[in-house]
Amino acid sequence: MARVTVEDCVTKIPNRFELVMLAAQRARSIAAGAELTLERDNDKNPVVALREIADETIDLDDLREGLIRSLQKHVEMDEPEEDDVDLIAVQQAAIVETGETPAPPAPDIPHPGMAFEDDADAVKEDEGIEPEAPPENGAEEAPRGAGEEGTEPKEA
Repeated sequence: MARVTVEDCVTKIPNRFELVMLAAQRARSIAAGAELTLERDNDKNPVVALREIADETIDLDDLREGLIRSLQKHVEMDEPEEDDVDLIAVQQAAIVETGETPAPPAPDIPHPGMAFEDDADAVKEDEGIEPEAPPENGAEEAPRGAGEEGTEPKEA
């Protein structure tokens, strides 16, 4: 039955790729609960979709539009939001006054891999490492190698 139906459909839609895309779109809409325009006759959704295309019981232009909408990833908005319009107006006014493009706003959330000095102790505690104690009485740490056995401090 499907072979005969495809041959009937090719006269309506000569491009076989487009035929497959439209029939698949219609079969998905039937599976989602769209109303049938023909009796099912114990056929599966793709065969019913092909029979509907062959008998021209559905509008092919509507089917094409539905297919295009389902494949679009970015939907264009007709009108911008009021907040966006206000922000654009402020930016344009700043450009006119200063002649320079304003810098983009700084991100509010730091990158997950970024660590600040304040966070270093917390990270060490999480890993089970004790944080280093600050030097007592303002004394600086001795250079490495100084005072260790078998090593002499280098003279400049």
